Amino acid sequence: MNKALLLAVAAALLPAWAAAQDPRKPPARAGIESGSYQWNAQEGEKIEALRLKGDAKAGKEGYEVCGACHLPSGAGRPDGTFPQLAGQHATVLIKQMADIRAGLRDNPTMYPFAKELTDAQELANVSAYIESLCIPVDHGRYAGKDATEQITKGKALYEKQCLECHGKSGEGDKGKFFPVIAGQHYEYLLRQMTEIRDGKRRNANPDMVKVIKPYSNDQLVAISAYQSSLVMAGSMCKAGPAKPAPAAKPAKK
Repeated sequence: MNKALLLAVAAALLPAWAAAQDPRKPPARAGIESGSYQWNAQEGEKIEALRLKGDAKAGKEGYEVCGACHLPSGAGRPDGTFPQLAGQHATVLIKQMADIRAGLRDNPTMYPFAKELTDAQELANVSAYIESLCIPVDHGRYAGKDATEQITKGKALYEKQCLECHGKSGEGDKGKFFPVIAGQHYEYLLRQMTEIRDGKRRNANPDMVKVIKPYSNDQLVAISAYQSSLVMAGSMCKAGPAKPAPAAKPAKK
């Protein structure tokens, strides 16, 4: 199926795929169930794509398939069904897409789209394009009435064990494959950390699994609330023009 046709049917078919958890995916990598594989082994399609120079201009066309779910801006969905991608490190994007294509990360919703990338060069191109996008200012945040309290609690937890890897502003580290989390949706952050803690994210960094394993549900809520409040100076999209104030009504005589 060519990309144009896949894009045309994506919006209509995706809800059914998401609900049914389409089982179509590549065979699981040997050793993955026992944990004997290396979480970030530098081999195969991934290492080939990492060695290539990504062409963001060429990657824009390849991203059209991704935009059906993640939106043309890369903003994803505030309810966390699809993550915010814009501004993410190309290294992180290459790893995650290569892992999905190779069966190292379970994502039956995304797999039919990820497999449409033709080769390592296109994987590098699409990743370069996504990395070039500004991070949207508006995204899903923790909306509880106790938001101030949760963010304060989450900040203390984040600075104790998360800051070293993910950075003060949530900027991550592209050389170590630590993702940007600034501008990410609260619901997505909470779901991913819960799955990592509970052993459901098979390609998770073992060091992060050790850190997050003891956290309670309440602690994960607080950390996610704080993380979703982070912004990266110089990487966020410019705020849109302010809406004009309504015209004043003439005073009654």
